[in-house]
Amino acid sequence: MSSVDLTDEQYEKHREAGEILAEVRDDAAEMVEVGASHLEVAEWAEERIRELGGEPAFPVNISIDHEAAHATPSVGDESTFGEEMINLDIGVHVDGWLADTAVTVDLSGHDDLAEASAEALDAALDVVEPGVHTGEIGAEIEDVIDGYGYNPVVNLTGHGLGHWQQHIPPNIPNRAVESGTELEVGDVVAIEPFATDGGGKVGEGATEEIFALERERSVRNRQAREALEQITEEFRTLPFATRWLDVDRAEMTVRRLKQQGVLHGYPVLQEEEGRLVSQKEHTVIVTEDGCEVTTRSR
Repeated sequence: MSSVDLTDEQYEKHREAGEILAEVRDDAAEMVEVGASHLEVAEWAEERIRELGGEPAFPVNISIDHEAAHATPSVGDESTFGEEMINLDIGVHVDGWLADTAVTVDLSGHDDLAEASAEALDAALDVVEPGVHTGEIGAEIEDVIDGYGYNPVVNLTGHGLGHWQQHIPPNIPNRAVESGTELEVGDVVAIEPFATDGGGKVGEGATEEIFALERERSVRNRQAREALEQITEEFRTLPFATRWLDVDRAEMTVRRLKQQGVLHGYPVLQEEEGRLVSQKEHTVIVTEDGCEVTTRSR
């Protein structure tokens, strides 16, 4: 089902997810301060989403300094915030209909880098309307970030949001490109500029704490069977954190399922060590005369 085939009720669930998400994002950002716990912020946000009637669409991403995406606290994580650049990327779903948002909390003294991605998002939202080419949106993002003297992260993109699917077409680039597509009325997309003082390309780091179902198959180990049952019932195709699993020795169980091809992992994506990355993201529904931002602060 493409987003332009959705019913009014399904769009309402996208909106409800966005409303929950805007509140949780703003409150979670307020909790980020030097000495605060990564795990406590992530678990508070995930639980608050549930209290408000949604479910996390993926584990709360807490990316620090040169990290751009897919970093989330591990089981028993004792990390605390320092004088760093922190990106919070949070997702909510209501019956599988999603919203996705991100914000940079800068404790590092590089306010202008955080402003670059935020202003780039504003510029992108200003041109979203039916018929706009995704490459034109990317050009707006690139122009603003270049104007600040930084680089867009060119191998990360915005994306469509589907039913139980976090990433579907169209991709929304963070630079001007010739290829792409035109947005249509009813499209639900997440636009997320990343700005960096690095080279503008992220690579895979060594750590993985986020996983998703690759394929269902029979597994012999009892704990692996229990974990797979929870994954297919609760998370379906959406990403989850090792710390969400209700089994003993969750890390070992995840490794086993990954080795058997049942799960795939999301390595932390990062710039070069010593560089910084900022991020700002909203989810929008394309309307007849522009777009409706579902994740804007109320």
